[in-house]
Amino acid sequence: MTPAPDTGRGSGSSDAGRAPAAPSTPNTSPAPATAVHATARILAEADGRGGTALPVLAGGGPLALRRTRAVGGEARVTVVGAMSAPLGGDRIALEATAGPGARLYIGSAAATIALPGRTGQPAHYEIRLTVADGATLHWLPEPLISAQGSDLRMTTRVELAPTARLVLREEQILGRTGEPPGQLTARLTVHRAGRPLLDQELSYGPGPGPGALGWDGGAVLGGHRAVGQLLVVDPSYATGPLAPRALTGTAVLTPLTGPGALATAVAPDALHLRRALDEAAAAVG
Repeated sequence: MTPAPDTGRGSGSSDAGRAPAAPSTPNTSPAPATAVHATARILAEADGRGGTALPVLAGGGPLALRRTRAVGGEARVTVVGAMSAPLGGDRIALEATAGPGARLYIGSAAATIALPGRTGQPAHYEIRLTVADGATLHWLPEPLISAQGSDLRMTTRVELAPTARLVLREEQILGRTGEPPGQLTARLTVHRAGRPLLDQELSYGPGPGPGALGWDGGAVLGGHRAVGQLLVVDPSYATGPLAPRALTGTAVLTPLTGPGALATAVAPDALHLRRALDEAAAAVG
């Protein structure tokens, strides 16, 4: 028997910024917790000495930010979950800006799990990345897991200057072990020098809407439960574009119309997906 979904909100630290639920009365259910609306912000700037400073590092709601050991002149930030999120009804966002000449690497401490809430409303999670001229941004979080009963609308928006460099990885795991997935819609939009470079939207999981129509059929996932992509944008590709190639298993590397390349992969699980995307990363150097 599949256990009932856990719609409560665990906390790694405290439920800061969340109003407490109303006290229960006899023969009534506790009132649902208030949904989280929060934004975390990162600003990286070249420090003039060959390194990168972080003048703004502000967590928000479930997104705690930790500065980790720098490598070379690159600043590193790890996103840590301060409470269970996103839950249905939540609206959370992360904004990261790499200023001119800055080098910024953003990862996460663990996978993000989309969970059902008590309101029946979808959760929204937005990532907004801005990379200035001469800057480099690596956005390499751990996977997103779409748990049974959840409904998440995820949006990633990237603005690149003409000489900016980007390495972006997205991994989505559809359902925890032994359970079906929730509903997941993920859109990735990338503009370079004000012009669109990539705009795609993917929907998975049972339920109403486009995600219910053949999402797990042979034309989409073919029964796989892990899907991901690696996007690399590098000004050097303007003069030496990469050639399309098949990668190990069900993965392919495709050049974009512009100085970029996109690797996409499906796999039976998170381990095989990461191996495919690591191979893609090695292929693009």
